Amino acid sequence: MNEAIRITPIRLIGAEGEPLGIVPTAQAMEMAREAGMDLVEVAEKERPPVCKIMDYGKFKYAQSKKTHQKTHQQKLKEIRVRPKTGEHDVQTKINQARQFLEHNDKVQVNVLFRGREMQHIEEGQRVMNQVLEALANDCKLEMPAKMEGKRMVALLAPKPGPGEKGGGSNQPAAKPKPAAPKPAAQGQPAASAPGGPAPAAAQGGQPPKPAPQGQPTAAPAQKPQPPKA
Repeated sequence: MNEAIRITPIRLIGAEGEPLGIVPTAQAMEMAREAGMDLVEVAEKERPPVCKIMDYGKFKYAQSKKTHQKTHQQKLKEIRVRPKTGEHDVQTKINQARQFLEHNDKVQVNVLFRGREMQHIEEGQRVMNQVLEALANDCKLEMPAKMEGKRMVALLAPKPGPGEKGGGSNQPAAKPKPAAPKPAAQGQPAASAPGGPAPAAAQGGQPPKPAPQGQPTAAPAQKPQPPKA
C-alpha cells in the first residue's frame, strides 16, 4: 500500500472502479493523495500489478464485518404458562412464540402444574390448545402435547420456506397430448394412409403428368386375338 509499492509502472483502477490504464507508480500515488485516499495493490501477481485508489480504512472494516458474519443457528426457545394464566398473559406468550418462529427457532410450549392443579389437567389442556391454535398458521407441530411429570409439553418448529425440502409439488408433469391431424385444404386431395390406395383426382383437376423423359412408359394392354379357323 502507498510507498510500499516498489514496482512501476502499474495498472491503475480508479476509486469508482473505472480502469485508468498503465501509469507510473509515482503518478498513481499523486492521484490517490489528491483524492484523499490510498493506493492499494489488489493483484500483485499480475504483470504489471493491479492497484486501486480506495479508502483503505473503510475497505478493512467492510472485510472484517463480512468475516464475522455468521449464519443463524437454530435454537430451542421456551414459553411457560400455567392452567390459571390470564388471557392477556397468554396472548403475550403467543406473540413471543411467534417472534421465535419468525427467527427460525423452535419453540417448546410448557404448561406447568403445581399442587392441586394436577387434579385439573383439563384446564392446562385448554390453555395448551389455545396456544397451539393461535400458532397453527406460523408453525408445524413437531411433537403433540403430552405429559412429562408435572408439566405438559408440545414442540413447535418453523414452517419450511418455498425453496426448502417438502415445499414443492411431487406430482408428475402432465404428458402432452398428440396434435390432431389438420384437415385437408378445400380443392386438395386428402393424404392416403401408408399402403392404402392412391386418392382419386379431385373433380376438375389437371390430367396426370407424362413420365419424365428417359424413363420407360407402361406398355398398353394387347387385345386378345380371335382363334384361327
